[in-house]
Amino acid sequence: MYSHSKNNFMQKLKTCCNSVKSTTVSKLKNVSLRQFLQAELTRGYHLENDKEQFVARREKIYSCMKILKDVEKFMTYGFFQCADSFLFVYTFLPIRFLIAFWAIIKKPIEFIWKRPCKKVDVKFLRPAETCDLLKGLIIIICSVITLKVDTSMMYHLVKSQSIIKLYIFYNMLEVGDRLFSAFGQDTIDALFWTATEPKSKKYSSHFYYFRILLHLCFAVGYVLLHSILVLFQATTLNVAINSNNKALLTIMMSNNFVELKGSVFKKFDKNNFFQLSCSDVRERFHLTMLLLAVTMQTMKEYAWHLDRLFILLPDCTLLLLAEILIDWVKHAFITRFNELSPTIYKEYIVSLAYDVAQTRQETAFSDSSDVIARRMSFIPLPLGVAIARVLFTTLTVGTKPINLLLLILGYFILVSLRILISLLILGYTCTSISNYTQLNVHTKNTVDTAYSKKPLEALLTNSSVYNKSSDPNVKSALLHGTSFKGKTEKILISKNRYFRPSSENLLSKNLFRVGSEPLLNSHLI
Repeated sequence: MYSHSKNNFMQKLKTCCNSVKSTTVSKLKNVSLRQFLQAELTRGYHLENDKEQFVARREKIYSCMKILKDVEKFMTYGFFQCADSFLFVYTFLPIRFLIAFWAIIKKPIEFIWKRPCKKVDVKFLRPAETCDLLKGLIIIICSVITLKVDTSMMYHLVKSQSIIKLYIFYNMLEVGDRLFSAFGQDTIDALFWTATEPKSKKYSSHFYYFRILLHLCFAVGYVLLHSILVLFQATTLNVAINSNNKALLTIMMSNNFVELKGSVFKKFDKNNFFQLSCSDVRERFHLTMLLLAVTMQTMKEYAWHLDRLFILLPDCTLLLLAEILIDWVKHAFITRFNELSPTIYKEYIVSLAYDVAQTRQETAFSDSSDVIARRMSFIPLPLGVAIARVLFTTLTVGTKPINLLLLILGYFILVSLRILISLLILGYTCTSISNYTQLNVHTKNTVDTAYSKKPLEALLTNSSVYNKSSDPNVKSALLHGTSFKGKTEKILISKNRYFRPSSENLLSKNLFRVGSEPLLNSHLI
């Protein structure tokens, strides 16, 4: 019975379609040329019949326009973090190195003077002092070795090559720089952990110090090779800018479009796109430092005449603008093709803000420069050694008192600039974390109300982590270097379970993270 009715329905449908087709064909056959042209010229469009589709397309255009501002907010915040980490090498690291070096001299003398008869296993250096001492040794050793590198010979060697060879060479240097940055921080972290880990009874003290020496040599080799690679990058860029033939500079700028082609049409999720965004921040800061090195080398060759500076500025500005434009286009199309909201950059900023907040705690696990190195693959030591090599060759400091006074003045200017950048970063970090906390509290209150009224609907919602806390004193905790405990109670509402952890377990930890940290660190507690 059912099959018979189905066959009747299909036959009627086929008959109806055939009749419509025959009617349409007969009408088209009877249309004259005048009627056809009149229909083409006076045919109307009823866009309101597809209102939702056109509104969605208009919103996509608005999102592409809004994303430029959000991209620059994230880029500026990350750029200042890289600048803060880089200036730390020239400002506070030398002081911390001298403090650690003084501790090596002072503490054994105090130990022998106060307790000469007792044999106690005492560490003369704290872990932070050990890391500062190793960083200082790496920079000193690599800087002394790079002083032996003849940059003028390097310049003429690069300049004597053809344009195509230089283009391939620059791309090879860029790939090598990324590869060095990928494993460089692991090398330095391995050295720090080997030097600060608790001694094991299985191995003798000689083996312990031999391992530290081995890791130190490996880290020095890495920083030295990476620094020489950065010097080659600066030299190639110097040849491209100061050459009479601007073809190489044009080819290097077109290389950004090749990068655009390789990244726009790939599939990205939030985490992968976050890594790409951090890499873009690092590239922008790296290019800025290379252009600074090129400007200093060129000005030194022309005896610091301002006329040459005005000739250099257009090319340097053009390179930076090309980098910024490519970043805008790349991020706009990646977010469009992968249907990512422009608000995703706020989540990225909050993630970076939590990294900064972690390093300001009293019991921080690592230095801020190390955290930035892991997040953005920006390692300040090789770039610091390369820029120091440029400074040694361009700035000649004599023995006159006025020269020493200018050197001290320049150092205090760098210290002031680093303090200013740190305060700006901390202020923006506090604002980002406070806004994120308030948003979580507001969302938590909304979900709590919905759960109290309709618990079944709340259980069937997507998994979310909410934080039940009052407004914590974030700024005082950051500026005083202390962690704070919030009377927090996290509620996890998921499809499979309703979990409310006990307050005793939560209060036993230093809960700096208010709410769930976005993106990469997705642990609950």
